[in-house]
Amino acid sequence: MADIPNPIVLQRADPYAIRYSGRYYFTGSYPAYDRIILRKAEHLADLQKAEEVTIWKKHETGLMSHLIWAPELHRVNGKWEIYFGAAPNDGQSDGTFNHRVFCIENADEDPMSDNWVERGKVDTGMDTFSLDATTFMHDGEQYLVWGQQDLEIPGNSNLYIARMANPWTLATKPVMLVKPEYDWECIRFKVCEGPAVIERDGKIYITYSASGTGPEYAMGMLTASADADLLDPKSWTKSAKPVFSTNEAAHMYGPGHNSFTKAEDGVTDVMIYHVRDYTEIKGDPLYDPNRQACAKEIGWNEDGPVFGRPEAMTRWTPQTTEVLPPDGSHS
Repeated sequence: MADIPNPIVLQRADPYAIRYSGRYYFTGSYPAYDRIILRKAEHLADLQKAEEVTIWKKHETGLMSHLIWAPELHRVNGKWEIYFGAAPNDGQSDGTFNHRVFCIENADEDPMSDNWVERGKVDTGMDTFSLDATTFMHDGEQYLVWGQQDLEIPGNSNLYIARMANPWTLATKPVMLVKPEYDWECIRFKVCEGPAVIERDGKIYITYSASGTGPEYAMGMLTASADADLLDPKSWTKSAKPVFSTNEAAHMYGPGHNSFTKAEDGVTDVMIYHVRDYTEIKGDPLYDPNRQACAKEIGWNEDGPVFGRPEAMTRWTPQTTEVLPPDGSHS
């Protein structure tokens, strides 16, 4: 991926990229947390200069009126689905924000169209803080994986899985796969969030991100056999150490909230993730706009994916609180 300049998109945290019909479609958290955006380009390197289209805006009031977080674009049974987190306010309850998971759907071939339909809240059966839903198909069935708080378990979020009846309706009760328990998952906050799924050689891997959103942010991984019962927590093995974390030598701090896509050859696996290239953050890191979306080719060995370490930026990146125009232009 040496020919792919990083960041691939400036100031877009929680990046999600999917390759479909010869093009990359990209989304991520908009710094104002008030909309869902999409870009498309033939090459990852061209996403930064691609037109950014707003395909959905937050409501004026109600459950989807604040803090629009981490949209993901998925192709499910011939339709486009976007999962995202939204809240009724900017405040917190029980030590967390008030997000729930929502779904919008588009039946067009090109998701850049404006024919998005709101399918509403994804009812997980638990009325607590929930976010970062991702989905995957396996043996003809759709599964959802997401982060959610259990008030009986210390921490902000655990990871859950369920099989789906349709893209916005669970068919099974949620099953907890992982909770924050290792020291590296509990820095500043006890968090397991941002799951992403990749399958290869008869195994399914779920990466996730842990701890606060500053330099401590890091990725862990779960592994299961593809022929196992994916709804059985005993089918999954959890990494004891982070699989991807800060690289101080390269000034790459707090990498995480990744997604997976394919390179243009359709074979090579690529990880899309966000990262900062400085640590001096004024105020809450959540509101610092400079988490940059980067791409990295991943390797494989007998134990699964090999992520290496985040590599230094090759494009100019901002280090101010200014939110840049979508094209990244600056004075």
